[in-house]
Amino acid sequence: MRQISKLHFITTSAALAEKACIGGIDWIQLRLKNIPYADYYAIAAEVKAVCIEFGATLIINDNVALALDVNADGVHLGKQDMAPEMARALIGSRLIIGSTANTLDDVIKLSGKPIDYIGLGPYRFTSTKQNLAPILGLDGYKKIFDELREEGILHPPIIGIGGITKSDVGLLLAAGLYGVAVSGAVANAEDVTGAAIALKNSIGV
Repeated sequence: MRQISKLHFITTSAALAEKACIGGIDWIQLRLKNIPYADYYAIAAEVKAVCIEFGATLIINDNVALALDVNADGVHLGKQDMAPEMARALIGSRLIIGSTANTLDDVIKLSGKPIDYIGLGPYRFTSTKQNLAPILGLDGYKKIFDELREEGILHPPIIGIGGITKSDVGLLLAAGLYGVAVSGAVANAEDVTGAAIALKNSIGV
């Protein structure tokens, strides 16, 4: 199994990626919506350069072709995106594939797919995501992990996502999550690098 970071930063720019990397975050997911491919590629190339400089992993959201074109480390697939099997056939065994889940059934369906991690959420409401699925909350995560344990289902690392802040991290890890993905908690901070450091410390990585 590939080594998956316990702290993912979802961003839209190289500038924010750099500040987060300075703060010690080593997993960057670039997520841009409704922009031309050429513009997405240009930003991805800038973020790739940042990730090379800091030795960070670069994941491209939704776009398998772009992940290949910029030589990213992997791709994250939403529920409406390309099927994991098709993506794996295109990118081979070397690159990372993450997939989105919103429910226990989603996790069960993904558990046997050729993926490396699952992004499960949303934890709470977040303005950075359109067409938000129903929120899970802490109890929702606990119920899902209780069911997975009862069923004896083996699954890839599960990353919590959706409005997560530093104060949530301990409770979410205790509920069974492998790690967390954040966006606004870092990007919207007055001190982006300081917020990255604080989150990294809170998760113990």
